[in-house]
Formats: sequence, structure tokens, C-alpha cells
Amino acid sequence: MRFTSEQRLDDGVLEREFTLGDIPGILWTPASASASEPVPLILLGHPPLGLRRMYPRLVARALQAAADGFAAATIELPGSGDRPRWPAVDQARADLRRAMEAGEPVGDEIVDALVLPLVDKAVPEWQAALDALLSLPEVGGPVGYSGGVISIGVRLAVVEPRISAAVLFAGSLVPRAMFGEARRVTVPLHVLLQWDDEGNERQAALDLFDAFGSKEKSLHAHLGGHTGVPQFAGDAAAQFFTRHLR
Repeated sequence: MRFTSEQRLDDGVLEREFTLGDIPGILWTPASASASEPVPLILLGHPPLGLRRMYPRLVARALQAAADGFAAATIELPGSGDRPRWPAVDQARADLRRAMEAGEPVGDEIVDALVLPLVDKAVPEWQAALDALLSLPEVGGPVGYSGGVISIGVRLAVVEPRISAAVLFAGSLVPRAMFGEARRVTVPLHVLLQWDDEGNERQAALDLFDAFGSKEKSLHAHLGGHTGVPQFAGDAAAQFFTRHLR
């Protein structure tokens, strides 16, 4: 990990951009973080739209995490932002757009081609980032995961024992193969669902929630489209992390 820039934000939050090999990322730490008092960490997941485009939402989430005493970090997903294009995934995205614009059902082949390669590549990168982040003296465990792509969160919750709790956003297509993995998830879960999400199949999200093997899991559904998540939903997610990472 190599830090490339830093700046102070509101309330003394330190924002540092970094690279991990050729993977860009951002780390936010509260003013209270120190080697003598390391803080828990929340990994901020996001859709594959590029860190620059997602930055306003990410920094708002990071500032909320810092106010609660947590560090937060994110990385650029494969094929997004300034990273090299990924022709196979770009083709899958084009196929998805065509199907949706034509009002046709989105088949399993499109969903698998769009999501599964991204999960296979992104999850090891998240784990490498976690290795580097937890080596910093001011960052400690436990660790939470928050956000989407939901299939990335599912895979991480299965394979990464350092993740103690997860807030998952049910706002992305889910391959059938992920339902089997969901049954192996055991960490506490807080799942957000927008009831009228135009790009998400509601029943698939409900079926995925039912499949999760966690003894503690809660589903928080709100009326509205994909970007209409109410502010109080974020407050409830923050309270969930305070319970499980403190």
C-alpha cells in the first residue's frame, strides 16, 4: 500500500488516497484513531461506476462511520474508473441494457456474465486491501462490510473470517449460484431493500434474504426506487455496526 495524497475533512477526519499495486483506494480515519487506540474498520462497497463518480456518496458514508468512531475504506472495482476496461463485463453490461430497454426478461446467462467474474476478481482484491489496512497501527478489528454489489458482500462474508458483520444493499442482480453461498453466511446481517427498485428483482432479493444462514439477520424494506434510500435507513445501519463492532 502506498499513500498518494491526504487531506483533513470535517471534524478532523483524515482522508488518504492510496494505491495497492494498480488498485486505487481511499481510507478515512477519525481524529481519535491512533496506534494506542486503533479503531474498527468498515469496508465500503459500491456499484462498478467508478470511485470519482461515487465519491460524494462514499465520503458521506465515511464521515458517518468516523462520527461513530470507525475507520472506513474503499477500493476501485475491476474494470471501473481509471482501471483497464474489461471487455467481457462491458459486453455483459451492454446485453443487460439492451434487454431492459426492450422490456425483455434478463436471463441467467447475462446475470452470470455480469456478476460472477466481478465477484471472482474483486473479492481477492478486497482481501488484499484488508491485509494492508489492518497492518496500519491506527486501524484494528473488528471489521464490517457495508454496501453492494451484494454478491461481493455475500462472497466476502463467506470466505473472509475477519468480517464480523455486514450491511448489504439489495440493489443488484444476483446469480443463482450465490444462493448456495448465502446459506453459508453466518455473520449478523442488516439488509436494505428498496421496494420499487427498477433495476432489482424484488422476489430474488427476498429469496436471497431467506437463504442467508445467519442466526441474526434483519430485512429493512422501504418504498421508493434505487436511489431513494431514506436518511433514517442509514442511521439504522450505523446503529447496527455500533452494536457489532464495539
